[in-house]
Amino acid sequence: MVSCEPNSLPSNTTLSVSVETKPPNTNYTPAFEGQTRIGAVVTQTPYEVKVLTSDLQSPWGIVPLPDGRFMVTEKTGKMRIISASGSVGISIIGIPPVNSNGQGGLLSLCLDPSFTTNRMIYWAFSEAITGGNVTSLAKGKLSSDEKGLENVTVIYRATPAYAGTLHYGGRVLFAKDGSLLLSTGERSDLVTRPQAQDLNSGLGKIIRLTIDGDPAPGNPIITEENVRPEIYSYGHRNVQGLAIHPVTGDLWENEFGPKGGDELNRIEGGKNYGWPIITYGIEYSGGKVGEGIQQKAGLEQPVYYWDPVISPSGMTFYEGAEISEWRNNLFIAALSGMHICRLVIENNKVTGEERLLSGENQRFRDITQGLDGALYAVTDQGKLYRIGKK
Repeated sequence: MVSCEPNSLPSNTTLSVSVETKPPNTNYTPAFEGQTRIGAVVTQTPYEVKVLTSDLQSPWGIVPLPDGRFMVTEKTGKMRIISASGSVGISIIGIPPVNSNGQGGLLSLCLDPSFTTNRMIYWAFSEAITGGNVTSLAKGKLSSDEKGLENVTVIYRATPAYAGTLHYGGRVLFAKDGSLLLSTGERSDLVTRPQAQDLNSGLGKIIRLTIDGDPAPGNPIITEENVRPEIYSYGHRNVQGLAIHPVTGDLWENEFGPKGGDELNRIEGGKNYGWPIITYGIEYSGGKVGEGIQQKAGLEQPVYYWDPVISPSGMTFYEGAEISEWRNNLFIAALSGMHICRLVIENNKVTGEERLLSGENQRFRDITQGLDGALYAVTDQGKLYRIGKK
């Protein structure tokens, strides 16, 4: 257990220095002040960090159950229930086969808003089909004995398939209107990268569906030919974070940049978020991405970006009452950054950044809020953390 004591700063005071101390990979100029390297904030409320278990195997997604327990996915294709104290349950049967090579596997999950009565669970996974691999979305009913999933159905596949194992996206959650949101990646390679801009492709998109996998009513009408009606937004690279703002109801997402240029976006239906036409990153080789431009008319700017990258994955807005200064702040699990990123957001702009648990040396994959008002985070190394008030 780690205890974190406050210092003497007033709550949410923004310092003049950024939490980022490493040099950027580029000399690109932000589109507006505060778009990157915002001043640091420091949590003033005493809180403690507990490792509840170290016995998970590459966990990818975590959601709270109505009784205070958690449902967790593991990359290799297993789903388990974890007690509030960290006891790891058996592997639940009935999961369709996943292709866990590369970045694939059993990815995120969410509960039906009516889970207490219908026991329905939805999850994303990488699936091998004819022609390659796809990001797929399935649903099933948790059995009364909690040992298996019943009536499992794959309700959506983000085609076309591609014989690669990178950039599946794979975050899924319900919007407040009951529609189901799924993020997909553009599968990384140069040959598939342009599909983020292709409106007849499911790659590099945020998809908005009904619970049966059909295009959701009210999806944006994009006035071009051959547009898939399930597309909500496009021009994304690899979206692993989705969250709904608790006050505004807005959809926020994060996505991986290349070398530099990780992004945080506030998503509006029908908008184009730019990849690979504009980016604040460069190729891993050091060269420019495309024309090497960061702004273009008709393409959305990120609310915030990171250079160097933190590799943002799962994220959640804090709605608890335990730590009032965190209320409506966004918490992001960072993989290569090996920390939990806290962002203070005011009027849709980031006004402060903090890095929590950076001394744990863990690749944080997902984070959620428990029923007790604490934050719970899983790591690639198999740990489940509780972060809450002392």
